[in-house]
Amino acid sequence: MTTPAYPPKPVPGDRVAVLSPSAALPGILPLPYELGLERLRKEYGLEPVEYPATRRMGSTPQERADDIHAAFADPGIKAVMASIGGDDQITVLPLLDRELIRANPKPFFGYSDNTNLLAYLWNTGIVGYHGASVMCELGRPGAMDPLTAESVRAALLTSGEYELRPAERWRDVDRDWADPATFASEPETRPGTGWTWVNADRVVEGRSWGGCVEILAWLLMADREIPRDLSVHDGGVLFLETTEELPSGEEVFRILRSMGERGLLRRFSALLMGRAKTWSFESPNSPEEGARYAAEQRAAVLRAMEAYAPDTTIVFDVDLGHTDPQIVIPYGGVIRVDGPARRITVTY
Repeated sequence: MTTPAYPPKPVPGDRVAVLSPSAALPGILPLPYELGLERLRKEYGLEPVEYPATRRMGSTPQERADDIHAAFADPGIKAVMASIGGDDQITVLPLLDRELIRANPKPFFGYSDNTNLLAYLWNTGIVGYHGASVMCELGRPGAMDPLTAESVRAALLTSGEYELRPAERWRDVDRDWADPATFASEPETRPGTGWTWVNADRVVEGRSWGGCVEILAWLLMADREIPRDLSVHDGGVLFLETTEELPSGEEVFRILRSMGERGLLRRFSALLMGRAKTWSFESPNSPEEGARYAAEQRAAVLRAMEAYAPDTTIVFDVDLGHTDPQIVIPYGGVIRVDGPARRITVTY
């Protein structure tokens, strides 16, 4: 295991790969995808390059692995972005050529099911970027949220420190991507609530690891991309978030309990917990129901951390993962959590 290194960043005019390492939803929901491609070109000055499986629903794990290899091996491609997530990227991991990817490091952007590939890159020695999928963040109806757009620009095109700040407004109610009317107006938002700090009496600076809680559970079950020597995480910053499948508080507790029993939780000195997604088409919660769900998740996280890592500094409701706006988190990069000053700084 080597310490992850930051790959070179693209500059305006460069070509970037747009892949579907999980679900090829661009093939059946083109509206947010095409909008995201347009914003890559117009707002970031980059030229997106598609690969054979990018729009092909039902593509095999091997076909998706082939796209990943082609994108990393091409010297003319300067970054790789996921179109969206899915639920079976874990089947792609055994097919990847670690030496090919290690020899051609590039920034990779994605989250949700892309936690698989981000963890793989971490173990390959490459810093990745948790966030900024083409369909969700770049393809947001109306316009990209300014906080998202600023974070994506900093992570995608620049290097150095970037201070996070809480969203002034946020939303998690989605609209139908198949309906053109969805993209004619801004989504409704609600006032931000700021961050909630626990054990905020210290300053922590370390390498980050984590991602989507449900995907980490699958990696733990399959025993893939979890370092054997857990000491590599000592003093690091764990970041976690949950999906639109809205796992119950008890399920979140059980996953974190398993991480605790494995010895993972106590290794990290800080935890950034993403704002919980509280609405889905299957569970269209009212704001009050959503607030109760979020409170149950917070209680579950606290219960697990108190049992396995009671002294860890925790920050709740960070705008990462399945939320809007979304801040990009470097995966394997440096994060500074300053409890007394109530500040979080990432290094892109």
